[in-house]
Amino acid sequence: MAETIRAQQTLDCRGILCPLPIIKLSKAIKTIQVGEVLEMLATDPGSVPDVKAFQAQTGHEILTSDQQGGVYRFLVKRTK
Repeated sequence: MAETIRAQQTLDCRGILCPLPIIKLSKAIKTIQVGEVLEMLATDPGSVPDVKAFQAQTGHEILTSDQQGGVYRFLVKRTK
């Protein structure tokens, strides 16, 4: 059985177009502790490459990324 990852905070960016979800993500990640997880929900398909770029630029770790019913869900772990 896979371990369930629990997010400390959820960032709802549904209905918002890029680059706003990533701007909100970079602000929100600073509000949680290192090692904690932030869940981001988005409906913009552009958020998928944006979150990958965010990981590359910041070093924060994307634990999971999936899509269900037009909603993209990302779990991002704060690494520093």
